[in-house]
Amino acid sequence: MRRIVVKPEVCMNCHLCEVWCVVAHSKSKDIIKAFLYEERKPLPRLIVEESRPESFALQCKHCDEPDCIFACISGALYKDEEGRVLHDESKCVACYSCIMACPYGAIKINPLTGKILKCDLCVDLGFPPCVEKCPNNALEYVEVEIGAEES
Repeated sequence: MRRIVVKPEVCMNCHLCEVWCVVAHSKSKDIIKAFLYEERKPLPRLIVEESRPESFALQCKHCDEPDCIFACISGALYKDEEGRVLHDESKCVACYSCIMACPYGAIKINPLTGKILKCDLCVDLGFPPCVEKCPNNALEYVEVEIGAEES
């Protein structure tokens, strides 16, 4: 399964991964339109943790045995055939058990909908723009063996 691997030693804290995540989840998929003209701006599904001297992008790890799925009471979180942990917003009851269960703190509340927000590896785009647009290659999209979870 492919996952995003973070290299904090080369992250320069530019937050471009957050910017491109917003663009990827916008209606227009255009950076100018997404930030200036869209009425309901999407929120990034990852956040940059700033802890000098290193910074890193924090997003869903798409765990082999995801605690968030086990905690989800409505079945809104599920694993697809490729092992990605995805969210079906129509089933979400906003109980936030997944937020409490996630050991990485990678799931957050969408203040616009009250539902949860998490990385979906840009399944509809094929390749995550956060990785593609990172100027220092601090994010990599690599094949990871099952059971070799990143800590």
